[in-house]
Amino acid sequence: MADFNLHAPVGATKKRRRIGRGQGSGLGTTAGKGNKGQQSRSGGKTYPGFEGGQMPLYRRLPHRGFTNTSFKKEWQVVNLSQVEAKYAAGEIVDGPSLVAKRLVKRADVLVKVLGDGEVTKALTFQVDKVSASAKAKIEKAGGKVETPSGGATPDGDAKADARS
Repeated sequence: MADFNLHAPVGATKKRRRIGRGQGSGLGTTAGKGNKGQQSRSGGKTYPGFEGGQMPLYRRLPHRGFTNTSFKKEWQVVNLSQVEAKYAAGEIVDGPSLVAKRLVKRADVLVKVLGDGEVTKALTFQVDKVSASAKAKIEKAGGKVETPSGGATPDGDAKADARS
């Protein structure tokens, strides 16, 4: 086939059906909208959640309370077993190095180290939070923990989080 003779195969393209262009076109008169009613009028759409005039669900239910979604902290969790497998003795475990070793996805999100697994190497942890069990295991292996708030906080301690 020559470069200049490119075209679609026979039957691959069809003419667009123009609605509202006379009865002979097959889609004249009501133009496929049926007879009368709101849906047949121009601009005759309803809004999302419309229930035909009945009080919609989102207006029947009370809107009360508070949601914490805009204030919540998003943590990336790393276990000691993962760190043990990827790091050599004497290395620094921080956000950028965790991203480089593919243990976390983003360096700008808060990182918490949990105590699942064992550590046999002396490592320096420079992360946002470390669980109490992880801190004990790290220090037992001869490592150091450096967190912005100054150390481990008990898991689930909301007041300690608020103070930091």
